Formats: sequence, structure tokens, C-alpha cells
Amino acid sequence: MSTIAYIGLGSNLGDSRQILTQAVSRLSTLGPVKVSRLYQSPPMGPQDQPHYYNAVAQLETVLEPLPLLDQLQAFEQEAGRVRLRRWGERTLDLDLLLYGQQSIQHERLNVPHIGLLERDFVVIPLLDLDVSLSVNGQLLQQLDLVQQSELTVLADEQWASI
Repeated sequence: MSTIAYIGLGSNLGDSRQILTQAVSRLSTLGPVKVSRLYQSPPMGPQDQPHYYNAVAQLETVLEPLPLLDQLQAFEQEAGRVRLRRWGERTLDLDLLLYGQQSIQHERLNVPHIGLLERDFVVIPLLDLDVSLSVNGQLLQQLDLVQQSELTVLADEQWASI
């Protein structure tokens, strides 16, 4: 039986758009994928780094959460992931945001992803994919950060056509 998972994609080192396009292609090997628009956002951590490219992918998968996390981490490594400092620059960051309706607390994985409801670069792309999504009973479209977003749209949903 398959589950709908949402994966956050981010990059601010190298050719970020190409890196994210390749990540979507890799995700498509795990099941059918839809992507949000492509956004640019200011860094959440240290401000002396480039802006991020962000998107969210909706993945229909038969993988259980931890094997899916393992695949995401393998894709990051294949992309030459560089992580120089906490909340710093990244070649590729893939976060398992939501996995069906499950709530998971594990030493390696927290779902829904910690901080999801405070991050416009996650919430807005999630809404591109499903305007009726809710997390912990909170409708995403009703969050204040939806109205106060600092995101810039770089491309529509066709940016990573697979």
C-alpha cells in the first residue's frame, strides 16, 4: 500500500536549480512525484550566505518512513551534500516533512518535521500541492506566515519536469 509523503527540497550552494531538478528526478525513482513552484527565500540561519532555492515534492511511495529517510540521505550524498555549519549553506537538503497522517518521534526522524509550521519556505510550497493540508489540526492556509511570506516565486510547477 502506498503513502503520500511530502519532501522539502533546499539548496544554496552550486547550481541550486539544477541540483534540485536532479533531486526531483531521483525522487521519481521511488514513486510518482508532483512538485510545487520553485521559490527563493532568505536564509533562516546566518545571514552571510546566499538565498535558498526551495520547493516541496509530493511523493507516492511504498517505502516506510525510515527506509525513505535513508534514501533521501543517500540522494543528498550523491549530490555531494556539503553542510558547513548549523543552518548554514547546503548543496542539497531533503527533509521528510509529512508521511501520510502519521506522527513519528524517533531518534532519527520527527514527522511532522520540527518547525514546519513556522517556515514559509515549507508551508507555501505545501499549499501549492494541497491547499487543504493541515498539520496537527492546523489548516496551513490559515497560518499568519502565509500572508507575511518573504518568498519569491522563481518558476511554476513545470520547473522540474520529469
